[in-house]
Amino acid sequence: MKLIVGLGNPGSKYEKTRHNLGFRVVEALAKDKIKGEVKWEEAPKFSSLICRLTKDVILVKPQAFMNASGEAVAKIANFYKISASDIWVVHDDVDLPLGKIKIRIGGSAAGHHGVESLIVNLGTDRFLRIRLGIGRPSRGKDAQIEKYVLKTFELNETSEVKHLLKQAALALETCLQDGPEKTMNRFNC
Repeated sequence: MKLIVGLGNPGSKYEKTRHNLGFRVVEALAKDKIKGEVKWEEAPKFSSLICRLTKDVILVKPQAFMNASGEAVAKIANFYKISASDIWVVHDDVDLPLGKIKIRIGGSAAGHHGVESLIVNLGTDRFLRIRLGIGRPSRGKDAQIEKYVLKTFELNETSEVKHLLKQAALALETCLQDGPEKTMNRFNC
């Protein structure tokens, strides 16, 4: 069984922010793969919204804030007995230029508090990450990264964001069909 987790913050206030790309990608994947209406079920015991993509694939949008998302994911993984190697996490990354995708297994959190929460709560870093480039704020504003990730995209970034969402959903589909290694070879920038 695969657990595909989109990282983001709950609530309409954060819906279109840079930090919520993970949510948007799993929503796009569900929309592409499910015939008819996509149903996200509230799962209070997991603090998450869950969508069954197939019998063996569960999509998750943790409803705890980003910094505590690992608790929700660990609860789901423990309940379904899913190993870290079968957990795939989709998240924003300021260290990649806008529109770039980088897929890897393991490694540090690189300052991403959602990934850090996952590593702490799962007790390992050996899960697949689909990192989505959101770029960095302009020079001199690096100290404001927390504010930057909570901003919406600029109007001139809209087409690039749409393309990124499509590519990331396609990367997940490819990963499900062909496995992580072939997907990394195809999608890593």
